[in-house]
Amino acid sequence: MDPLPILESLVAVNSVNPSLVAGAAGEAEAAAVASDAMRRAGLEVVVQEAAPGRPNVIGVLEGRSPGPSVMFCGHLDTVGVEGMTDPFVPRVRDGRLYARGAQDMKGGVAAMIAAAATLASFWTRGRLIVAAVVDEEHESLGAEALVREWRADAAVVTEPTDLKMATAHKGFAWLEIVTRGRAAHGSRPAEGRDAILRMGRVLAALEALDASLRAKPPVPLQGTGSLHASLISGGRELSSYPDRCVLQMERRTVSGEDAQAVVDEVGAILSDARRRDPEFEGAAKLLACRSPYQIDDGHALVRALGAALTHAGRSPQPAGMSFWTDAAILGDAGIPSVLFGPGGAGLHSIEEYVTVADLYVCRDVLVQTARNLVSTAGADSR
Repeated sequence: MDPLPILESLVAVNSVNPSLVAGAAGEAEAAAVASDAMRRAGLEVVVQEAAPGRPNVIGVLEGRSPGPSVMFCGHLDTVGVEGMTDPFVPRVRDGRLYARGAQDMKGGVAAMIAAAATLASFWTRGRLIVAAVVDEEHESLGAEALVREWRADAAVVTEPTDLKMATAHKGFAWLEIVTRGRAAHGSRPAEGRDAILRMGRVLAALEALDASLRAKPPVPLQGTGSLHASLISGGRELSSYPDRCVLQMERRTVSGEDAQAVVDEVGAILSDARRRDPEFEGAAKLLACRSPYQIDDGHALVRALGAALTHAGRSPQPAGMSFWTDAAILGDAGIPSVLFGPGGAGLHSIEEYVTVADLYVCRDVLVQTARNLVSTAGADSR
């Protein structure tokens, strides 16, 4: 099966995540496109409601005899399209397909469905699961629903990796910090307490923390932790002292760092601010946290994908990704996972594309990886 027409159909529909953009279309129409493509590929299709109106689509290929369960997984949702021109009109130019979601990550979804169509013609052992899930760009409701009902011995998440095998990626935590002051008329400084200036002290300490994190020895394939201030608001009017300031921040984590460690870091900053100024009022809370991920380079899945890459004339050297993916949720649920997908550029930008030739390489490498896993399992059982 040709992955390009599948991709063109997928990017032609709006699947902007409604948790990111109020009133956005969501994934239902893209799920219908994926479902149709999976059926044409010869798969039995199951629809799983991850949230109201937000379906995962799961295609299944059952072998006639026992064998390993192999999963391909990718997400259907995209970020918003503000600033883009005709974001849902696929345009092929200079070997690239341009559209929102082309690289992140409908290209990978198209490649894995096309790979399943090839495998369907000779699949005899074990189970192949092809999962197109929702909400990866926000809270991964789709992946969480998937792992509650489905299991696999190995999974390839087809995020865009430029055709590299990624065996590790960072995690993240989102926190909200609130500093409090006292409202007063701007002409009466003795009565007012400026919550925004107090947040400035926190921001300075966070900047110093970021520098210290990035100065640490990097974790192999993951690098170092980091943080940034994402959103900030406060104040009521120009002539008043602000009584409240709210900062939302993101902390990128590496192996060995968890949610509690991140909360403790910010807590120490607030405690130090109170020590320096008894009138300082500030509090922090954790909004969300996703763990970093890493699979051992000696795992059978890594060997199978590495052999498939070598067969395709590509480097089998494991790499790491800076962004977080659903592979961490699969891994935490006991499904060993790697990342492998086509290349391109423009993730979350106003000009996004996937390299068309990579779709075919990705499809063929996925086919060979699944074959390697099944044949290796057969050899191990003898």
